[in-house]
Order: sequence, then C-alpha cells, then structure tokens
Amino acid sequence: MQRAIHPILTCAEARLLEEAYLAGDEGREWKVMQKAARGVAAGVLRDFEEIGGMPAAARVLVLAGKGNNGGDALLAAAELLARCQQIEVEVVFVFGERGLRPLAERAWRELSAALGPRVRPVKESSLAGAYDLCLDGVFGYQFRAPLSTEVGELLAKVNGLRVRLRAAIDLPSGLDDAAAFRADFSYATGSFKAPLFTLPNAGRLRLVELGFPATSQSIIDKVLDAGVLDSLRELRPSQCEKRTFGHLLVVAGSRWYPGAALMAVSAALRSGVGLVTAAVPQSLVKSFAARVPEVMWLGLPETSAGDLAGEGIGPLRAALARATAALIGPGLGRSRDTMGLALQFVKGSPVPLVIDADALQAEIVAAGTEPRILTPHAGEYERIRQRITPASIVVRKGPLTRIETGVGGAAEVSVFGGPVLARGGSGDLLAGLTAGLLAQTPDDPAGAAARGLVWHGLAADAMARQHGQVAIHTTQLLEFLGPVLRE
Repeated sequence: MQRAIHPILTCAEARLLEEAYLAGDEGREWKVMQKAARGVAAGVLRDFEEIGGMPAAARVLVLAGKGNNGGDALLAAAELLARCQQIEVEVVFVFGERGLRPLAERAWRELSAALGPRVRPVKESSLAGAYDLCLDGVFGYQFRAPLSTEVGELLAKVNGLRVRLRAAIDLPSGLDDAAAFRADFSYATGSFKAPLFTLPNAGRLRLVELGFPATSQSIIDKVLDAGVLDSLRELRPSQCEKRTFGHLLVVAGSRWYPGAALMAVSAALRSGVGLVTAAVPQSLVKSFAARVPEVMWLGLPETSAGDLAGEGIGPLRAALARATAALIGPGLGRSRDTMGLALQFVKGSPVPLVIDADALQAEIVAAGTEPRILTPHAGEYERIRQRITPASIVVRKGPLTRIETGVGGAAEVSVFGGPVLARGGSGDLLAGLTAGLLAQTPDDPAGAAARGLVWHGLAADAMARQHGQVAIHTTQLLEFLGPVLRE
C-alpha cells in the first residue's frame, strides 16, 4: 500500500526546488510568502493550545532578517492579528530596517498598517521582560556558518528571555552554533530540510505546505503524513462480519506488570480489529474480563512469581491457529520460564508479529520466519540490533520515531506526538494499536507500522491541545483515536 510521505531535502535541493517553482516571478514569490505566513500563524495558534492558547493581548517578539524568512515572520505576525486583536509586536531588524530586501520591506509595511501603534521596531538593548511568542525569521536554509559576533550575541540574549513559545521559521537561525536560536517548534516552509532532523535546538517539527512538487535524489529518509490514515477514514464494506477485520492474539502481562497488558489490549480494541484474544496469567483473567469484556481472555499457567510458565505454549499454539497476527511482550517480565515461552512462541508463529518490551531480546527477535514489527526504545535497540533480520520492520521510538527496514535502512519518520508521550504506558498503547492494525492487514506490516505510529502521534497531539502536557494519564490518549480520524 502506498504511504503518504514527504521527502527530506538537503538545503541545496530545497534551493533548486524553490528556484524552479518560483522562476524569478516576484508576484508568485509574494503569494508564496503570504501562504507561508498563514501556515505559520495557524500552526502557532494550534500549538499554543498545549499551554492554554495564545493570549488575546499577547506580547510578540519578531526577529526579522533581511530576506524571505524575515518577510515570513513579519507577515505571520500580521496574520495573528486576525484572531488576537490586542497583540503587541516588537520587531528587531537584525541587519537594520534599511537592509530589508523588497519583499521583506513590503511585509513590514503590511504589518505596520495592520497593527499601527501596537507594532514598533526595537533595539536589542531594549529587549526585556517576558514574551508570549518569539518568531525567528533571521536566517533560512541558505545560512552559512559561522554566526557573526553581533547576531550570536542577539540570539544568545533572546534565548535567555522568558518566552512561552519559541517558533523558528523553516530552520532555527544559527543551526548548531552554540548561540543558535532555541526553538520549541520549527515550521518548515514548503519542505522538510535535512538539518531539522539532527539539530537538538529545532524543537518539534511542523510542515507548512506551499504546493512545491518536492522530490529528493540524495536524501532517502522521508516524513510520514497524516494521509497515511486515509484508508481508516473510509466507509467499511456493508457485507462484513467480525472476522473480516482480523483476529489478534496478545501475549502479555505478569503479576508485577498487569497494567501493560491491559493497556495494549485496550489500544488494540480501538484499532478496528474484529477479534482480540488476550493470553495472560490465569490469576489476572477475572479482573481483566470485568474491565474489558469485549476481549476473549485466555488464562495461562503461571510461575510462583506470577510470570507466564513454559507449559502455556500448548494453549498458545492453539490460539495462534485462529489468529491473523500476534503481539507479544508488554508487561511479560524476564524470568527464564517466560523468556523460554516467548522464544518458542515467536519461533513457531505462523502469523506476523509485533514484538515489544520484555520480548525484545536478541534471541527472540531473530527466531522464526514470519514478518515482524519490532518496537524498541533506544536501549532496547542497542540490545537487539545485532540480531535484527533484514526483513524486520523496526519502529525506533524516540522524540522523532523512525520506521526502518532492517538495521540502518531508509527511514520513515513521524513528527507527531511530543513530550506528552514521555510517560509510562505510551509504548504499550502503540504496540497494541499497531498489532491491531497488523491483524487487519497481515500482508502489509510496513503499512501497519506507519499507520499505528501516525495515529498514536496525532492522538497524543490532540490530547495535549485539549488537556495540556502535564495533568493527564496515559490511557486518556485512547479517547482521541476516534476524533483524529474524523478531522
């Protein structure tokens, strides 16, 4: 299945692309600048919702360079006036007002006309106090290091100010210089540029679509788009029944980690899968069945410590015969009995698998022949990387989660989600959601991994916009899986 993706361009590729698209037409360039400004403003307002929304009387600082990035920042400030009609804008012309190029100067005139007395140029020396928003439009992708002393001092001072949301337009000015702009969000205009994916000061990434027909020759990594979920937004066939949408077998849980199994199963149910069987320690079945009655709970023999015992392999093999995909790992624990059971399970599985958490052991991930999706965080990845097979789909979890085939292959990157996911249980939800999707499309493990990752991230973004990043619990994310499909 074709996945919705955006190429990651080198800065040189981005320059050639824009030059070809704009063809030296200043009128077209102005329209693109206006479109970029609308996209940046809309993105800022949307992302501000994670910290309570942008105040109507916000204090905004604009760092304006001489070229198009400066023009984008100035026009974005003017766009914000439409919804926040009491904002006050301070503009630092980093290279002087007289240094503005024609389109940036035109943008400054528009901002001045829109805000009148509520916009004023300021000097670096007068920057003080707290700001709600800082728009960094000093340099774009054509910046060449190093920073000049004067610009470095300005950016260092801005980095030291109290600012609620710091937004870089296209790339944070100064790139990886010690004094470079420290962004909370970078709004990539027209295309994603490669430096964004290695800079620790780029913050979270957003794409502002400008209609460029982007292609890439030198960069093989790509960014997943929300359109990857389009197949889940369509009407389901009227002539269907529960087996039409797959049967997932989940092997998870222990006396010490019961919640992981419950979270993975709950997420799987939200994936649209037709049937879920969950194999857990026998002692957990009664309470789990009362909480999630839709699942067929299979109680397995357990050790005295409450882990799954090796003799459970017989019932598991019988359950596998009815499944279209399986998930193993969340909350299993690492006892010798349980790891032996997991190895036998994976080795003999006739269906594709998601292998997660405690089951991410070198011997286990290399066992068997069926396709598998592995979902390691950084530490787990280092533990298993030497045994990852070339056909494995690897979901490498992190601030920017990457989907790779094998080790070090071309990656599809997700920019969705964020700090709200930095809490226990997020990975269990991702594993369950992905496995439920795999059960529906067992012949497309790469597609299931992409859909699971994007869906999980979009739901996290929506949750943070409604509830903030702090005072939530992980399973609230489940309530946002449905709404993001309907956007």
